[in-house]
Amino acid sequence: MLFNSYPFIFLFLPVVLLGYFALGRAGNLAPVIWLALASLAFYSVSNWQFVLLLLASVAFNYLIGLLLITRRLRALPRRAVLAAGVSCDLLGLGIFKYAGFVAANLDALLSTGFTVNLLLPVGISFYTFTQIAFLVDAYRGKVAHYAWPHYALFVTYFPHLIAGPILHHQDMIPQFEAASSKRPNPHLILCGLIIFGVGLFKKTALADGIQPLVSLAFGPVTPSFDQAWIGALAYTFQLYFDFSGYSDMAIGISLMFGIFLPINFNSPYKARNIIDFWRRWHMTLSQFLRDYLYIPLGGNRHGPTLRYVNLMVTMGLGGLWHGAAWTFVIWGALHGIYLCINHLWANHGPAIAPRFKRLADTAAFTLTFLAVVVAWVFFRADSMTSALFVLSKMADPTQVAFGSAETIDAVFIMVYAAIAWFAPNTQEIMGYDHANRTVGEGLASRPKRTAFIYASAAVLAFGILGIQQHSEFIYFRF
Repeated sequence: MLFNSYPFIFLFLPVVLLGYFALGRAGNLAPVIWLALASLAFYSVSNWQFVLLLLASVAFNYLIGLLLITRRLRALPRRAVLAAGVSCDLLGLGIFKYAGFVAANLDALLSTGFTVNLLLPVGISFYTFTQIAFLVDAYRGKVAHYAWPHYALFVTYFPHLIAGPILHHQDMIPQFEAASSKRPNPHLILCGLIIFGVGLFKKTALADGIQPLVSLAFGPVTPSFDQAWIGALAYTFQLYFDFSGYSDMAIGISLMFGIFLPINFNSPYKARNIIDFWRRWHMTLSQFLRDYLYIPLGGNRHGPTLRYVNLMVTMGLGGLWHGAAWTFVIWGALHGIYLCINHLWANHGPAIAPRFKRLADTAAFTLTFLAVVVAWVFFRADSMTSALFVLSKMADPTQVAFGSAETIDAVFIMVYAAIAWFAPNTQEIMGYDHANRTVGEGLASRPKRTAFIYASAAVLAFGILGIQQHSEFIYFRF
């Protein structure tokens, strides 16, 4: 089921909200169970084959976590239990996501004739990483004893289940345990509807609206220099508004239940360097990779050389997490190289004179954006050959077919760029503060509140009218 679908907006969400708050009168546990069951129903609509796999993963990790939390281990050391738990999680992820990739590469090297074709469970990357973080924290003594229904809801919570964010137990489970979230809060419901409407508009009007231009670079026809750039930039902004729209919709839906999701997207194309970009793009994944991979590898504690090695390993695996293809590995490796260069410049680059500061910032912003666009070509391409072909066309200004159609497309791209670079993002507009659990503080005055309601109703209406028959979020396949 998609957030940007009529059954979800007009049937599933209202029914789940009404049931959640109705059961809230019966106590704290009933609405938690209701929401967990609703989340499983949401997942089963398009992935019914893998509901048992999801439940088995939840049960297995809860039991392993329980062993680590209670410390009732005599025959086995806790480190071995943690290793077994994480290994089983990674094994399940590896079989479904990477078995075909490994088999294809072995066949290419050894001509084995062996192939593997498995249907990928949607969301497996997100709920696997969420639970690995839980197990590692349980081993480190950072996890309290949680009841089974609260843990099950933490993993299966439908606003995040399909495409993130990667949740953290210390942030989410206390919210599920709190009695205050079981009562309807008109202010949070209104703010949730506004944020959901903005996200829906981003998805159906902006992301889906620019999608046809992507084929100029990645379609069957050989592109010219300008068409290759228009197509690459179109995908750059399509992915931006697709992910931004989903993130807003997830936050908005969760707010209606009185639950604050972490911010996962913070205007990354405004970044002035690649380090800043990764603090803004897929923020919960960046935090996971930092806390549970980069730092355990040694981080920057063992000298600059190993620091750069750890960065490359982390980003390479981060790229592979997005998909089982060499194009994703190259995408991650490129960002690893970008980060190494950024750190080298920050540590050893020349000081910029104050009078050149604005020029230097503009140059850094432009270079960062162009580097990101180049990497997105690998992210989008079906193969290495296709990616290198598109990049070769982007680097060949001798073949230009700039006509009236390309002029209109270029103007279209400029409008999208202006929105991404200069417009305030949703959390800035709404004053969404995940840490302090506040939102919409600027809507206290009646005139501003009324204006927001009318504007948001219009945006929501345009978003609903723009819903297409089948338009998945791009991150669903990761």
